[in-house]
Amino acid sequence: MGYLSSIGFLKTKSDASLLIRQGLGDTMFVLVYVDDIIVTRSNTFSVDQVIVSLASQFSIKYLGNLHYFLDVKVLRSSDGLILNQSNYVNEILNDKLMTDCKSVHTPMSASELLTLFDGTHLTDATRYLRVLGKLQYLSFTRPDMAYAMHKLSKFMKAPSELHWKVVKRVLHWGRDISDRASTSGYILFLGTSSISWSSKKQNTVSRSSTV
Repeated sequence: MGYLSSIGFLKTKSDASLLIRQGLGDTMFVLVYVDDIIVTRSNTFSVDQVIVSLASQFSIKYLGNLHYFLDVKVLRSSDGLILNQSNYVNEILNDKLMTDCKSVHTPMSASELLTLFDGTHLTDATRYLRVLGKLQYLSFTRPDMAYAMHKLSKFMKAPSELHWKVVKRVLHWGRDISDRASTSGYILFLGTSSISWSSKKQNTVSRSSTV
């Protein structure tokens, strides 16, 4: 971080891991997570300059175009980049032995009203907290799960058996009953305004046996 600051990069207020350098008609972004770094902008020459500069100071391994970062798969198409977390989904389902679970149409039942006093409290909330945390990260590419995650997060201090049942329902959701393909989506915001969004069924099957 210190070296990046010395060559003109500034930390953003929204994310301490994201640094930006602005010049005349040029804006470059560097995302740093531990020892993994993403460098991007529209001008390839400028990116190469930064990589060469970093290599002069540190031992780095250049992996070329971005394909995978923090459990997010990056797929390239003529329309741009598609972010996918299918491998991450399979890891969650494998961990909970739910790779063959039946699908449901929605992450939560519209008629189910959850409260702090529903059912018997879990004697060990670790499982609930761990899975919920993983699902919250999954909502990065599945914004259609955001409401369910927000609702279930309200019970993190004292989750009940009923709350855990609802979490498992979320794990069941997102696959077509006939072909088991997941539906992925995204929303892009500029400030508080949404400027682009998409929801699309994936071409690959989300069963661990085919990963």
